[in-house]
Amino acid sequence: MISYNQKRFLIVDDFSDFRSSVKSMLGQMAAKHIDIAANGEEAIAQCRNCKYDIILHDYNLGEGKNGQQVLEELHQGGLISPQCIFIMVTAESSQAMVLAALEFEPDAYLTKPFTRASLQQRLDKLVERKIALQPILAPLAQQQHREVLQACEKVIKAEPRYAPLCQRYKADALKALGMHKELEAQLTSLLAERPMPWALSMLGNHWLERGELDKAESSLEQGMSQFPMLPALYDCLAKVKVAKGDLIKAQTFLEQAVKISPNSPQRQAELGKLARANQDPERAIRAYRQAVNLGRHSKFRDPENHLNLAGSLQDQAGDGAPSPKALLEIRQTLGDVSKSWKNDPGLTARADLAQATSLIKAGKQSEAKQLALNASEKLGSLDTFFPAETALEVASQLRALGQADQADTLLSTCAEMYGDDPKVMAGIAEQTSDPAILTAGEHAQTHNREGIRLYQQKQYPEALESFRAAQAMQPRNISFALNTAQSLVRLLINEPTPALREECMACLEQVRSMPSSDHRHERYRKLCERVASL
Repeated sequence: MISYNQKRFLIVDDFSDFRSSVKSMLGQMAAKHIDIAANGEEAIAQCRNCKYDIILHDYNLGEGKNGQQVLEELHQGGLISPQCIFIMVTAESSQAMVLAALEFEPDAYLTKPFTRASLQQRLDKLVERKIALQPILAPLAQQQHREVLQACEKVIKAEPRYAPLCQRYKADALKALGMHKELEAQLTSLLAERPMPWALSMLGNHWLERGELDKAESSLEQGMSQFPMLPALYDCLAKVKVAKGDLIKAQTFLEQAVKISPNSPQRQAELGKLARANQDPERAIRAYRQAVNLGRHSKFRDPENHLNLAGSLQDQAGDGAPSPKALLEIRQTLGDVSKSWKNDPGLTARADLAQATSLIKAGKQSEAKQLALNASEKLGSLDTFFPAETALEVASQLRALGQADQADTLLSTCAEMYGDDPKVMAGIAEQTSDPAILTAGEHAQTHNREGIRLYQQKQYPEALESFRAAQAMQPRNISFALNTAQSLVRLLINEPTPALREECMACLEQVRSMPSSDHRHERYRKLCERVASL
């Protein structure tokens, strides 16, 4: 018989009568440590102060965060351990709600009303499972993935009924360890025995990441035929279609995913992005509206969704003025950015530019000019930099608003930071023919390519000199700085001198303002960790 007298419980529900009722049920089960919370914010605060064994969380808490958003934040913030049992409780049973909640994988889903006997029966099974999986969950909590692999094999032998769960933990561990061949072999073997939704989705993502687009597409299509209500399969297939350059088909698959499970702000934002790229402003507007509304109390609230909603409303108007209703929505949406992210001058400047663009179209020249000037002042004070795509968009807006000098300054910085990317340079060339901007990095590129060649030949000192030369010409170029730092790390392994270490740190500091969304940010982070360990 399961004992609950040492378990710590958290009951989260906005109705006090229900909290009291569940607390009474748990008391009859000999539970002694029971905390309560009336809303999502209280629940998160409680989890920061206490590690719970069992959380009973209502899905619909009225105004504020819902159960799905709380679970997201608990996972993202590391506030819930793998050993904790999280049960989603609700009187609602709509497909959208259930699928949204299940995407973040609560341990169970419990429908109101329920009795003490049914609650205990469900809890007993869940606790029993957690006990059996403890050899896996304990190292997982410490992110000790090799230990997880070993534990999975032992638990499969000792508790065969939990083998499917163990295989999932094993796959996650292989992925975390970068053991791609082993992961592929495991997933292929499992799927040869019987179809599993998570395995099909993971295998599709695996092949996508490896560039095996046809294999990914085949696996995902097979999964969709067998599990047509699994939105993750449609999400991944949309990514495959993007990689193949078929944005129209990608949008179609994401629309299907949204139809199945519409309550994900990230999914809605991706749909909006594709629709906008496909010049489908009506669909983009609907998607971004949803992303904004769903993200309001979510960990995944993103100002880019607000800016893109405003941009989509402007796209809808074409060369003409947005309707009065659209202008009002644009103003309110951008005002929310300026209010909610008021301490971010980059974001508020972009909001000002977007608002100025809509006012120009509406014939309000004076107000637009003042906003453009405000934006220019904010941009001049930035100590960080935009992603390349954003920089190009902002430069275009500045030029359209008569701020040509500021636009050229932004393009020049963009060319220096991202000049090794042909796509970025092509985007810059669409806005300017100034050779001082377009050709400034040619000599630096030559030195960088030579450095790469020498590094690949393991001529590390010679490679370093080439990278140094490139960086001296364009000190804010992200790739040049990272290449120089990597060469210095290589030399530091055998020659740990203070001078080399200081130079390496200076290189990394030079690109500290790199946007976190940049594909090189992970490389930057790992180099920082490596230097710190030397």
